[in-house]
Amino acid sequence: MYRSLSKCLGGKIFNSKRHTSTSCRITHRSRLCDVFINHRGMDTKRNIAVLLYDRFVQLELHPFLDYRSMKPGDELLVNIETVIRECKVGVAIFSPNYCTSYFCLHELALMTEYQKKIIPIFYDVNPSDLVVVDDGSYPAKELHRFRLALEHAKGRVGLPFDPSNGDWSDLLKRASDSVVESLMGLDAEEKKCQRQ
Repeated sequence: MYRSLSKCLGGKIFNSKRHTSTSCRITHRSRLCDVFINHRGMDTKRNIAVLLYDRFVQLELHPFLDYRSMKPGDELLVNIETVIRECKVGVAIFSPNYCTSYFCLHELALMTEYQKKIIPIFYDVNPSDLVVVDDGSYPAKELHRFRLALEHAKGRVGLPFDPSNGDWSDLLKRASDSVVESLMGLDAEEKKCQRQ
């Protein structure tokens, strides 16, 4: 399946204007988004996050990236929770400043609580470096939520990446392959449940 997925993805990416249908197309489209991109803006907004967003758009998926998908005046927390609840897959881009952001940790906790498939990318950070520090800024209940979600995500097979010497195109391919494969698997499960 992996070889056919890669072949199909390659065809969609490089020949997207000539081919309008493909056997790898994800068919269910009633969601606000297929994939939610969780990231720390100061570390990843102008590189991996937007590159992944653009790649998913090329693949005709419906990605959500806060500053690309929301308009001025939109209610931040309500919109993000709605999108996370409706999405199928979350891509969590862990980076050096990720754990200092309430919003990153809150989004990760929501993805975990809504039992979304999470694909971690460890961007310029090792999983063991990711720790939620109790500096008194979060209530105990939130701190517990954040720590549980972080441990849950760190327990997943992720994609490590060193931006100083990593292959960007390889990372984008591996990440998009993982997302498409996950979406196809979830769609197959959904169709199987509908038949029963």
